[in-house]
Amino acid sequence: MKRYCLTVDLKDDAQLIAEYEEYHREIWPGIKKSIFDSGIINMEIYRFDNRLFMIMETNDAFTFERKAAMDATNQKVQEWETLMWKFQQPMKKAKPGEKWILMDKIFELAD
Repeated sequence: MKRYCLTVDLKDDAQLIAEYEEYHREIWPGIKKSIFDSGIINMEIYRFDNRLFMIMETNDAFTFERKAAMDATNQKVQEWETLMWKFQQPMKKAKPGEKWILMDKIFELAD
């Protein structure tokens, strides 16, 4: 199993943040299926103010490239991602069109 941590910011608007959280209380069934089909075993999203932090646990076959290719051909995922851009804003150092940014692990107590 692999673990990845990613971050993105929401637009700093209380109403939009509440709406974003509401969508995530019951994600669309097709989105849930696409997440599992890509090799993601578990996913958690945490929020502080307008900053989001995601933890993804994946099987060993998971790659971001494979997930991106699957998402590109999935109409429901494209619809979801377009909708989520209403709430999200790119991080300061994100590349054009980039949302969730992979974080570097800098510490692990078990090491």
